[in-house]
Amino acid sequence: MPVRSLNSSLLRWPDADQVHQAAAAWAQRVRADIPGVEKVGYVGSYARGNWGVGSDLDLVVLVDSEEAREELRLVDKTGLPVPAELRVYLVTEWDALKGRNRRELHDVVVWLSGE
Repeated sequence: MPVRSLNSSLLRWPDADQVHQAAAAWAQRVRADIPGVEKVGYVGSYARGNWGVGSDLDLVVLVDSEEAREELRLVDKTGLPVPAELRVYLVTEWDALKGRNRRELHDVVVWLSGE
């Protein structure tokens, strides 16, 4: 979310490094708290480097079970500095997408954990 500068009334959108650092910390917590989380990363404008004011963070979480997928429905994303969309896939689903011309999901993925 935009933050107010200390000496100004202007609001400033978090930069890509701030978003990346916060997402990496979030990914570590998720992997520690939810068994079955294999990998966490992001796609979209932050991954491509063409984000702008108002961009959201498209998080990708790969899991090994439906139970892990269910647990992720309740995970808190409010600590992230920008709005975030969570896309959860079974590892097998993610691998199957590679063969279906779903380039937007695989061209640029910044993996935060699970490599």
